Amino acid sequence: MKSATIIYNPIAGGRPAIRARQIREALAALESQDIVATAMPTTAPGSARSQARAVAQSGQWVIVCGGDGTINEVINGLVPGDATLAVLPGGTANIFAKEAGLPHNPVRAAQELGSWKPVRIAVGLASGCKHGGGNVSRYFLCLAGVGFDARVIHELDPDHKEAWGVAAYVAEALRQAFRYPFPPFTCRMNGRELRATFATVQRTERYAGWLHMAPGASLEAPEFHLCAFQSRHRLKYFLYSAALILRQQFRFGDVEKIKTQRVECSPAKTDDALFFEVDGELAGLLPATFEIVPDALTVLVPDRKTGGRR
Repeated sequence: MKSATIIYNPIAGGRPAIRARQIREALAALESQDIVATAMPTTAPGSARSQARAVAQSGQWVIVCGGDGTINEVINGLVPGDATLAVLPGGTANIFAKEAGLPHNPVRAAQELGSWKPVRIAVGLASGCKHGGGNVSRYFLCLAGVGFDARVIHELDPDHKEAWGVAAYVAEALRQAFRYPFPPFTCRMNGRELRATFATVQRTERYAGWLHMAPGASLEAPEFHLCAFQSRHRLKYFLYSAALILRQQFRFGDVEKIKTQRVECSPAKTDDALFFEVDGELAGLLPATFEIVPDALTVLVPDRKTGGRR
């Protein structure tokens, strides 16, 4: 018999009744596999972090039902440590779930969880400046974004996000494409330096759920794939977007992908306020450093996606 706690956001997606039913069905599915689980709703923004830490200290598996943002809160309560994490997908983009080959439906995932295997993986650590002063450090599982997408998240209305999901992100991205000035920043890695106006620091191939931003990136590899877009022209970003959809972004001479384990990003002009995000959640301001933390987290994944050290 295994014991576990499901940490979940009861109002995620604006459909609390549906989420409550999914949790009840997931608990029953786990019990049928000799996993005795209880449900623990989050109580406030950021509460999943301390809740996950408390569950891990009790020796139970931590199961999170939610999207990449909720997963991010949870891993920040688990890393560093030896706790075991499982994910029941329930968010907007579900990047981790797609990369790990998890079923899209959280109840279906719970029905299969008993056959998943533990894998040790690396995570990313972002260290930068807080908006308003001070420093911030956040672990991330999938990716960090610098510049344009972080500005989109900063400006996105939370109510619109809850109500419209991906459509809200797309609408805000279009709005910012005509407003954002695309200020440049400098990325330093592997003994070289380049300028960009938008960059992602990827642990996964996917970006925004379905765009294959960083082909070849893998949660199983202790490295980042830095994807840097260098143009300051608005029209070029519409071309970048079309190329991303067609998986042709690296045909542009001003788009680069670089493997690295550490990236330092700083504004080209010190008075530019440039945001960065981690796993779809606004994190802080540049200057910031992104580095790999190897052998950091145990996750349960289906057999077909296992790799790395078990």
